[in-house]
Amino acid sequence: MSDLKFPTIEQELNLKKLELAALLEITKAINNNLPEEALYKIFHFTLLAQLNIRTLSLFLIDEEWECKLCFGTEHNFREIGLPEEIAELREITSLADLNIDKRWLDFETVIPIIHNGRILAFVMIGNVHAYYTTLGALSFVQTLSNIILVAMENRRLERHRLTQEAMRKEIEIAREVQNMLFPKSLPNNLDVAIHATYIPHSSIGGDYYDFIPIDQDQFLFCVADVSGKGVPASLLMSNFQAGLRTILRQTNDLHTIVSELNDLIYRNAIAEKFITCFLGIYNRKTREMSYVNAGHNASILLYENTSYKLLEDGCTMLGIFDQLPFLTVTKVQVPPNSFVFSYTDGLTEVFNKEDDEFGLENTIKFLQCCRFVSSRNIHTQLLQEINSYNSSTSFSDDITLLSCRFK
Repeated sequence: MSDLKFPTIEQELNLKKLELAALLEITKAINNNLPEEALYKIFHFTLLAQLNIRTLSLFLIDEEWECKLCFGTEHNFREIGLPEEIAELREITSLADLNIDKRWLDFETVIPIIHNGRILAFVMIGNVHAYYTTLGALSFVQTLSNIILVAMENRRLERHRLTQEAMRKEIEIAREVQNMLFPKSLPNNLDVAIHATYIPHSSIGGDYYDFIPIDQDQFLFCVADVSGKGVPASLLMSNFQAGLRTILRQTNDLHTIVSELNDLIYRNAIAEKFITCFLGIYNRKTREMSYVNAGHNASILLYENTSYKLLEDGCTMLGIFDQLPFLTVTKVQVPPNSFVFSYTDGLTEVFNKEDDEFGLENTIKFLQCCRFVSSRNIHTQLLQEINSYNSSTSFSDDITLLSCRFK
């Protein structure tokens, strides 16, 4: 015991001066708002110049442990994974006490950096001044590392917050754009009563419906579904709506309208997106409806006696081919008291606990049973029906319903 040497008061004072200088250097670097790579370098040179720590590695956790800083070592620890024995440590530990690869004996001590109960990093040091083998000195290195790494973590969280805020604003704008696509009102007159319901799966959906008067006798109605969701789907749908209304001012020929829409979507779609849709043009005088089903779920024409016709002729989905390989415009007579029901696949692709799909057949049976109920009540009751049928806690897709009751 008598041979043990303790630092003199002068030595301790000099060490404290070095520690203070190191602390000031790190604090100054943080306050100058330097980029992360610059902070790593300052951390490196501060430990080397001020504290005489000549061997160090710094491992940070992101999705996995990654070596961000390494100097004074025989091995390149940027290419070596952090051992589980180190990753489990929560206290300052001598590496000689661990059963690990001998390469890690380039270092003497591992120092965990903990913030709010969570491990941020591990600092490993070696080849140090004798003073830095004491617990008090190692705790200072831990504190110094904690200051700079927590500052970097806070910056990362702030960047994440700003990114999330930008995304939130983007979503708000896209939602506003999407809401502007839907018609402000739907007709309920002597000829027809139209009612629509739209339930987005997320903040921004990929469904769309529309009602567009053409002249005194004709109007167009439409239900469409973009592949995918989110902002890209919303933007493509706004292109679709703008294109439809522009083309409709020039012609009411459905063959031309659908061909032009396909060309528009083919040229503007990104990430292999496409659109399925059902478009119908009804003539009040002739009671004739022309329609094209572009790869969409078949609309249901339900007659007064509850018999029905599936409206499924037309073409493939829009935006896949530069020119549609086939396109058929079909005309059907719409007798008095007929009912046309259009929808997106979010309605029928609902599964129960036995993994059975609600499907088209159940939809038709429901409509036949509720044939003379108001369109609003049909939509409400149908949504209640599939909600009871659904084994999940929520719907997995957007749901759009459009009913046209012809008087």
